[in-house]
Amino acid sequence: MNIINLSDNNSVLKHYIKEIRSVEIQKDSMRFRRNMERIGEIMAYEISKTMQYKLEDIQTPLGIAKIEEIDESIVISTILRAGLPFHTGFLNYFDSAENAFVSAYRKYKDALKFDIFIEYIASPSIDGKTLIITDPMLATGSSMELAYGALLTKGKPRQIHIATVIASQVAIDYVTAHFPEAITTVWAAAIDPELNEHSYIIPGLGDAGDLAYGEKL
Repeated sequence: MNIINLSDNNSVLKHYIKEIRSVEIQKDSMRFRRNMERIGEIMAYEISKTMQYKLEDIQTPLGIAKIEEIDESIVISTILRAGLPFHTGFLNYFDSAENAFVSAYRKYKDALKFDIFIEYIASPSIDGKTLIITDPMLATGSSMELAYGALLTKGKPRQIHIATVIASQVAIDYVTAHFPEAITTVWAAAIDPELNEHSYIIPGLGDAGDLAYGEKL
C-alpha cells in the first residue's frame, strides 16, 4: 500500500495547512471552507498524475491536436458533513466524476468511549471504477473502514484512493491493516503523531465540521 504524505515536499499546500490549523484564522469559517477546498484541488491534481490516460485527436480551428485524457471512471465519495468542502475541491478538478455520500457519526457511551454508526448512503455503482474516498480528518480509521464497507454494497472498485487533510499515525496504521493493499493509496496533506484520550488528532486542527459549518448540538 502506498502512503503519500504531501507535506514531505515543500509547496503552497503548506500555507493552506498552516491557515486551517491556526486558531485565529479558523474564526473565518468561509476562509476555512475555501482552504479545505484548495487542499482538495491540490490533492486531486497530484492523484491525477497516477491515473491511466488515453490519446485523443482534438479538432482545433487550425488542425488536429493529440491530447492525453484521463481514461478512468471516477467516483468521488465523502463522509458527511465535514468532508463537503474537501470533496468540492476534488470535484472542481474531476468535474465529470460521479459522486457518493456517506454519513458516519460517533455515538458516545461515556466521555471517552464511542461507537461509529453509518446511517445514510447515496452512491452510484463503483464496480470497476476508481474510488476516491475523501475525509478531512483521519483520526482512528474506523469511520473510513465503515464508509468503505457501505460503499462496497455498490460494487467492487478497481482502484482506491483514500484522501485526507490530516491523518494520525494510528489511522495510517489502521487503514494499512484493513484495506486491500494492492489497490489502495493513502494521500495525506499532513500526518500527525498521536491521538488524545478523546481520539482527536494532536496537534490536529479541532472539529473540521464545526469549523466549516458551525457548532452542532
